[in-house]
Amino acid sequence: MRWWDIDPVLDLEKDLFPEDAWSRGMFWSELAHARGAGATRRYVVAEDGERLVGYAGLASSGDLADVQTIAVARDHWGTGLGAVLLTELLRAATAFECAEVMLECRVDNVRAQKLYERFGFEPIGFRRGYYQPGNVDALVMRLTAPENSVQGTEING
Repeated sequence: MRWWDIDPVLDLEKDLFPEDAWSRGMFWSELAHARGAGATRRYVVAEDGERLVGYAGLASSGDLADVQTIAVARDHWGTGLGAVLLTELLRAATAFECAEVMLECRVDNVRAQKLYERFGFEPIGFRRGYYQPGNVDALVMRLTAPENSVQGTEING
């Protein structure tokens, strides 16, 4: 992801996460830590022709990484794009030499939970009222040894 991707990312963000969408400033802040020798972030986008159809981001700190976001355009659900994006994040976690990867997922987002479980993430707890303003709980999930969980990156369809 580069700065010129922020506007289409924001469009997709607002469509998929209307209640708790990230702001432009949040994406700029994350990208500021994604370049150079001291980079601690990895953000990627997926395009279908000229159209941005997905994005994902990971933050690392020491031997711990955190999946910050994964989003796939509704018309690309079920194509395997989410798995491709997650694979890229796990590769980045391995490159950052992270032993564990954490994430939060809305408790009502069963589709995402199933994706994470396929990659070996396990539920370890909840964060009550994590997603605001809707006051939706987050399921906290953890993956150990991300280098062992990287799967194929083929897209179906």
